[in-house]
Amino acid sequence: MSKRTNGSREPLFIQLFDFLDKYQNQEDQIIAQKISGIKRSQIANIKAHLYKQLLASLRLYHRSNNIDIYLSEQLDYAYVLYDKGMYKASLEILDKAKNLAIEKKQYMVAQNMVEFEKHIESQHITGSMSAKALELDEISHYLIHRNQKSANLSSASLQLYGLYLKHGYIRNKSDYRYVTDYFDKLMPSYDLQDLDFYEKMYYFQSHVWYSNMIHDFLNYYRYAQRWVNLFLEYPAMIEKEMSSYIKGLHNVLNALFLAGKYRKFKENYQLLVNLDTQEQYQINRNVKSLLLLFENVHLINLHYMQGSFTEGLAAIPKLEQLLKTNEYNWDPHRIMVFYYKIACLYFGAGKNEECIHYLNLIINNYFPKVREDIQSFARILNLIAHFELGNELLISYQIKSVFRFLSKMNDLHEVQKEIFKFLRKTPRIQQEELDEEFRILRDKLVVIRQMPFERRPFLYLDIISWLQSRIEGVKVETVIARNFAAVQ
Repeated sequence: MSKRTNGSREPLFIQLFDFLDKYQNQEDQIIAQKISGIKRSQIANIKAHLYKQLLASLRLYHRSNNIDIYLSEQLDYAYVLYDKGMYKASLEILDKAKNLAIEKKQYMVAQNMVEFEKHIESQHITGSMSAKALELDEISHYLIHRNQKSANLSSASLQLYGLYLKHGYIRNKSDYRYVTDYFDKLMPSYDLQDLDFYEKMYYFQSHVWYSNMIHDFLNYYRYAQRWVNLFLEYPAMIEKEMSSYIKGLHNVLNALFLAGKYRKFKENYQLLVNLDTQEQYQINRNVKSLLLLFENVHLINLHYMQGSFTEGLAAIPKLEQLLKTNEYNWDPHRIMVFYYKIACLYFGAGKNEECIHYLNLIINNYFPKVREDIQSFARILNLIAHFELGNELLISYQIKSVFRFLSKMNDLHEVQKEIFKFLRKTPRIQQEELDEEFRILRDKLVVIRQMPFERRPFLYLDIISWLQSRIEGVKVETVIARNFAAVQ
C-alpha cells in the first residue's frame, strides 16, 4: 500500500487522488490551479502513476476472496524465490499452489505451475528427480488434455453466442441449415462423463445458444436448466463463477418466458432476486451489474406475462436513470434490448407516444451488426404505434423505408408482409369496415403462427392480442391479462 507521507508533504499522486475524490474534476487546468507544486506538464505522468497505485491496492484488497489473484500471486512468489536461488522453497510454493489450482479447477494456471516445476527440476538437483519427473509428466498430460478440451468447448460457446448476437433467431430453412451446420462443425460428440465442470458448462452453453436460435425452446430450457444444475452439483463454484451462474438463471427464465410457464418463471425469478441478499456470496460490482441487468429484464417479462403493462411502468424511471448514466457499462446490445422492451411495455399500456420515443432510440442510432432482428421489429412496432395515433401520412412515408430496411436485412416474413398490406390500404378503408379488416388480418396471422420459421415475429410482439384489442376497443394489456387469467 502507498504511504501517505513523504517527509513533510504527501506525494503528488496522493494529493491528486484526494482532489479527484473530493471534486470529481479531471481537467488539467483546474488540477494545476488547485494543487500547489504540481505543473500541468506533470499531470499525465502523475495520473498514470496514481492509476498503477490504485490497481496495486485493489489487487491486494481482493487477494483474499479471489482465487485467480491468489494463485497468480503464488506463482509470482515462486519466480522471486527461484531468482534468489531458493529452488526448494520455490518448488514448495508451486506444489501447494498447483494442488489448490487443480482442486479449484483452474487448470490453465496449474499447467503454468507444472511447467515451471519441470523447468526447476530439469535445471537443478533438488533431490526429488526420478519420482517427481514421472509425477509431473503425468499431471502435465492430464492438464494439457483438460485445457485443450476446455479451450475447444469455450471457443464453440463463444462463437455460437456471437452468431446469436448478430442474427438472433433463424428466419427460414436456409438459416436453419446454416446454423445447424455451423453448430455441428463446432461441437463434435462428447461423452459427458469425460467432461469436467468448465467443459460441461461450455457444452451446455453451446446447446443453449443453438437451441434458442432454432426455436427449439424445449431444449433451450433443458440445457439452460442443466447449466444451472451444474452449479448445484458443484456449489463451491457458484461464488467463483457467479456471473456464469447468473447468466444460467437468466437463460432458464428466458426459456420459461418464451414457453409461457408462469409459475416456474416466478419461482426462478425469486431465486435471481434473492442472490443479492445471501450473505455467503461476495457481490462485487460485476455481479451487481448482472443482477440489476437481468432483474430488470425479467421484471418486464413478468409484466408481459401477466398483462400488467401499466403497473410495470412504475419501474421505468429507475431503469431509465440506469440506462442514462450507464454506470455499469452495459453494452449497446443490452441497452437496445431494454429500449425495445420498454417500448413494448408502453405499447401494451396504450401509451403510444412514449412507445415511439423508445423505438426511435433504436431506429435513429447505429447498432452495427447487433441483433438485427430487434432492429427490424422496432421498425414494425413503430409503424403500428403511429397507426394507433392516426398518423396516416407518416405511415405512408415510413412504410417504404421500413420495407427497404427489412429487404436489406433479408427479414421479410409473412407476418410483416401481411401487416404492410394492411397498413397500405388503411387510408382507403371506411371506419365501419375497419373492425372486419382487423378480424381478417387476425385470422391470417393465427394461421401463419403455426408455420415453421414464422413464430419469431410473435416472440417480439403479441400482434394477435393487439388486433383483438382493436376489435374489442380495449387496451392490449386487457386482452393479454384476460388470456393470462384463463390459463392460470
